[in-house]
Amino acid sequence: MNIPSFGRVLAAAAAMAVLAAHAQQTVNMPIVVELTGGGAVSGTNWRDGATMAIDEINAKGGILGRKIVTSVADTQSNPGVSRAQVQRAIDADPYVILGPIFSGSVKVNMLLAQQAEVPQFSGGEAAELTQMGNPYFFRTSFGQQIAMPKIVNYLADGLKAKSVAIVWVNNDFGKGGRDGFLKAAAARGIKVAADISTEQGQVDFAADVVKVKNAKPDALFIYLNEEESARMLREARKQAVAVPIIGDTNLLSQKVVELAGDAANGVRGHISLSAEAPIPAVQEFRARFLNRFKYVPDHNGIKGYTAVYAVKYATQKQGKFDRKLLAKTMHGLTITPKDEPGILMETSWDDKGEVDRISFLGEVVGGKQTMVQTLPKLGK
Repeated sequence: MNIPSFGRVLAAAAAMAVLAAHAQQTVNMPIVVELTGGGAVSGTNWRDGATMAIDEINAKGGILGRKIVTSVADTQSNPGVSRAQVQRAIDADPYVILGPIFSGSVKVNMLLAQQAEVPQFSGGEAAELTQMGNPYFFRTSFGQQIAMPKIVNYLADGLKAKSVAIVWVNNDFGKGGRDGFLKAAAARGIKVAADISTEQGQVDFAADVVKVKNAKPDALFIYLNEEESARMLREARKQAVAVPIIGDTNLLSQKVVELAGDAANGVRGHISLSAEAPIPAVQEFRARFLNRFKYVPDHNGIKGYTAVYAVKYATQKQGKFDRKLLAKTMHGLTITPKDEPGILMETSWDDKGEVDRISFLGEVVGGKQTMVQTLPKLGK
């Protein structure tokens, strides 16, 4: 071997040693989320919430002395792209993967994370995600099988509705919500007067609102993505839909309220998470987020933020970085704000990775979410 070649070998070995030392001093938590396309609003909130949590934790010394390093990959709200991005994240040997949010994307990439034995914390809400037997999957907000009965109970008990029209988006998120809603409605004896499918990214909802009005329901349930929800609300108000309009967290989210303007006023429904929740820790989070990013976070910002803090707490509880052990530790775990202030409110995960915490009945009044009632954890 000549001298120059020997020098290059030494340099390469030194570089590898530096990289190995750096890896031992850090922990990799990539964010794979929707930053463009139909899920951009949700994904941007998630990214910013997770980023804020990472920066806060790093400022206090990291997790078990290791600083968190992250990368951000855009799924483009496309399941195929999301699968490729999750594979790239796995190739970089992550401790956990944060995201995505769209259930259709999660369905096609969660198996990759499971096969690699990498815990995945996701905002996906389709009921089937936690029913697929993946021990490495953890939800950060309610699945539809939990949210839909709460909504239907409000329709039956709060509004005394005997019939309802449902307008839903034709993707995995919408199909899962629609199926869960129909099941819950049937159990409470509520007739579905109109079952209206719409497309992701749809712009014109005039014909759909006409169908709703012709059905003459006692209430209207809207289950769409944020931007479509705002368009549907504006059209419903334009055509003077007079029945109560009900939704889940998306319909009452900050972004929908901003986009829909006055058309959002009077909308009611179940809110799984909200930056307007009357909880001091949540209000403090809201203020910090607004100060840093110059917009009010929606539920996805909270989900991204608390996901990182859940990983921090569980890792410190087990005392080492071990992905398999982390998945086992998360199952059956309850974290309180006393245990970890960054969790914001008491949160539990069951043996399937399903999350449980308090939630709210809310209404949009004067362009703001207001909490009408606090609903207890299902496990209490």
